Amino acid sequence: MLEELGLDCECFGSTTFKREPTEGGVEPDQCFYIQNHELMRGKRRIDLTVDPPPDLAIEIDVTSKTQLSAYESIQVPELWRYENNSLQVNVLQGGKYVQSQDSPTFHGLPVIQLITENIALSATIGRSPMLRVFRLLS
Repeated sequence: MLEELGLDCECFGSTTFKREPTEGGVEPDQCFYIQNHELMRGKRRIDLTVDPPPDLAIEIDVTSKTQLSAYESIQVPELWRYENNSLQVNVLQGGKYVQSQDSPTFHGLPVIQLITENIALSATIGRSPMLRVFRLLS
């Protein structure tokens, strides 16, 4: 979606994020710097004492180890959790996550519907054909 909408980003994949070296951390399945992409361009390591957290983190097939409080501790503004064929968008407000039907990153787009439908389509026709269909519709 970022690519199709022409939004610049820096992808940091499944990087482990910690506030303190002795604390546990989080390791999203995928994370992106979107609003802060220019700050993160060319960085190889992230230090949350000076660098911002990713703008969007994505967790797929959430395990019991993945707690919202862990993401709240590093202040990721937007967290997507995909589990049981359903996408949940969590937005940080006042230091806590609230579930939202809208994505601040993709404001106005029905991301929950788009992601859910396209993942189902991918399971039926395959990833590459699904991406072609998505590109035609966007």
